[in-house]
Amino acid sequence: MRILIIGGGGFVGRKLAERLAGNGTLRGETIAHLALADLAEPEPVSAPFPVTAHALDIADRPAVDALLASDWDVIYHLAAVVSAQAEADFVAGMRTNFFGTFNILEACRERVHTPVLVYASSVAAYSTDVPQPVADWTATTPQTSYGTQKAVGELLLNDYSRRGFVDGRGARLPTVVVRPGAPNAAASSFFSSIIREPLQGEPAMCPVDVSQEVWLASPRVTVGNLVSLAEIEGEALGGMRTLSLPGMTITVEAMLEALRAVAGENVLGLVDHGRDPKIEEIVRGWSARLEADRALALGLERDEDFERIIRDFMATDMRPPA
Repeated sequence: MRILIIGGGGFVGRKLAERLAGNGTLRGETIAHLALADLAEPEPVSAPFPVTAHALDIADRPAVDALLASDWDVIYHLAAVVSAQAEADFVAGMRTNFFGTFNILEACRERVHTPVLVYASSVAAYSTDVPQPVADWTATTPQTSYGTQKAVGELLLNDYSRRGFVDGRGARLPTVVVRPGAPNAAASSFFSSIIREPLQGEPAMCPVDVSQEVWLASPRVTVGNLVSLAEIEGEALGGMRTLSLPGMTITVEAMLEALRAVAGENVLGLVDHGRDPKIEEIVRGWSARLEADRALALGLERDEDFERIIRDFMATDMRPPA
């Protein structure tokens, strides 16, 4: 079993690599080689099998062709220009999220071997302009360039799978909370920072009203579901190869209440509130109430307790308070 994680230098990509290294198998086969690729060469993870690292710009078609010339059994495509960045720089978003995804699909099409391709889409492919809750069969109505680019990738994944070029599985990822490290350019980044920074003794800014809802999942459950999605037989997904990963709907107010319950009032006092109209406009356009019946029927998991998500972060990813 040969596995390639494109976007393997990111938080989810690295967590996925660590999970695969610990499991040692995927799709019932022993992992023989794991490759991690990202714009900058990722740090390899420790594993009982060879792990290689590659610098890759997926908008560079010859570079994509060269890396995918090897016959990979499973390819995870997690690379993206994220939401607020894609909105601020349309060309950069299109270059990576659309043309980069197209390059990966085309490189797969030209291989004799048909790989399992797990494509990370986003709940940003949906909006609040459709009846809630949103089902997998609801028409995508993105209200951002990022969501549009991801929705186009979903359609391409369906067609390339129908033609037998890839064995595709698309995952509309919830907002993944709590992420460690510094905030990134995602509009959703503050959902992690209002938990992460206060726990580490640092101030954080909440740029939206506390009534704002979000569809989220923990890193632990998200990574487990990405592993499971690769192991499901493609035929089980039928003609719609993309599904919404299970998540939980929660308000910012409830998130902060969970933070208070876990870490106390003093920690909660480190969260300031200063609304940002640009961030609010983007986040308000995302559906926060989704049905995940297909995913749950296929054996994927859902978080049920936000306090546990906070405690998981404290146990695995939190650095000591300043």
